[in-house]
Amino acid sequence: MTVKLMEHFEEIAALILFGIGFTNLLLNRNMMKKIIGFSMMDSAIYLFLASYGYIDGRVAPIIASESAPLEVGMYVNPLPAGLVLTGIVVSVSVTAIMLALTVRLYRRYHTLDIDRIALLAREANAH
Repeated sequence: MTVKLMEHFEEIAALILFGIGFTNLLLNRNMMKKIIGFSMMDSAIYLFLASYGYIDGRVAPIIASESAPLEVGMYVNPLPAGLVLTGIVVSVSVTAIMLALTVRLYRRYHTLDIDRIALLAREANAH
């Protein structure tokens, strides 16, 4: 049992990190804490994909010369690494937009509490 857990340590860590981020996203009312929770969930997904793509004993699929052997099963699958890199770029962009919107909301309503912002927005629209 312990050996199986140690073989999948990265996946377990990703699951725990995702759970912490998801709980943070759901239970906190502070916009900054919600953004942190969302970023933790992103990181957990990238950790899971990166650990899923790695296989012991295999090398990166970079062929340095034409005489290099092309054996099946010798190389690591490059697709998860490409997905992780693409996801990180998208995640940074989405996080930047969320932070910019949070700054604008704070300047307008002088709070980061999402319930208070919704209440103040309803009061502003009622007038």
